[in-house]
Amino acid sequence: MPVLYLSHGAPPLVDDDLWVSQLKAWVADIPVPEAILVVSAHWESAPLTIGSTTADTPLTYDFWGFPQHYYDVRYDAPGAPELAAAVAALMPSGEPVAHDPDRRLDHGAYVPLTVMYPVATIPVLQISLPTLDPQRLLQLGERLRTLREQGVLLIGSGFTTHGLPFLDDPSPDATPPGWSVEFDRWAAERFAAGDLDALIDFRHKAPGMPYAHPTIEHFSPLFVALGASADPEQAPRQVIDGYWMGLAKRSIELV
Repeated sequence: MPVLYLSHGAPPLVDDDLWVSQLKAWVADIPVPEAILVVSAHWESAPLTIGSTTADTPLTYDFWGFPQHYYDVRYDAPGAPELAAAVAALMPSGEPVAHDPDRRLDHGAYVPLTVMYPVATIPVLQISLPTLDPQRLLQLGERLRTLREQGVLLIGSGFTTHGLPFLDDPSPDATPPGWSVEFDRWAAERFAAGDLDALIDFRHKAPGMPYAHPTIEHFSPLFVALGASADPEQAPRQVIDGYWMGLAKRSIELV
């Protein structure tokens, strides 16, 4: 299975016809996974925490001030207890792994999945971001890499730029601010060059900082995806680009 880093957006992104069509076309080129493992920008918890393994647990509606219909969304994908056990077994001995049976998929996981696999028949598991340190997240991805051989689709769900406090126009088709364009262009170039060192040091090397990422959790899932890939220095396939609300929705596929 490939590894994905995708820009998931807020719940209203599902109303963007372009993003929906891009994501559906992307999924059509990917083998149907046996299970899906998601690391989302919206769940930071140390040590590594494994979420609920049953569909009976409600989704995590981790957003505020939206119309009610966004809180009525369901995504009753089967739980993945076998995948949860496999993830725990891949962690180093002596390194704690926590379990949170009350934590189901948050919108960084279920929003894109409602577009990618709307029938919700594939088991899904979410694990936390145990750190925001790129090097440690690369190591986490490396430990998870073997799951790909078992048909598991690994998804790092974030957003290529996420400077929400600095947006002047919140409309979906807003002109992207300069800092978003600069960071996105830099990311595209670094991806094309397979420049892992620059990506790791994005806080210091990327133009548009810190406006593009005043907090870095939305770029951090990238490093789990890179670590789980066959070669973190590869030039990934850049599948989705463009902007939504001025934020860069660049998304990549790694082999």
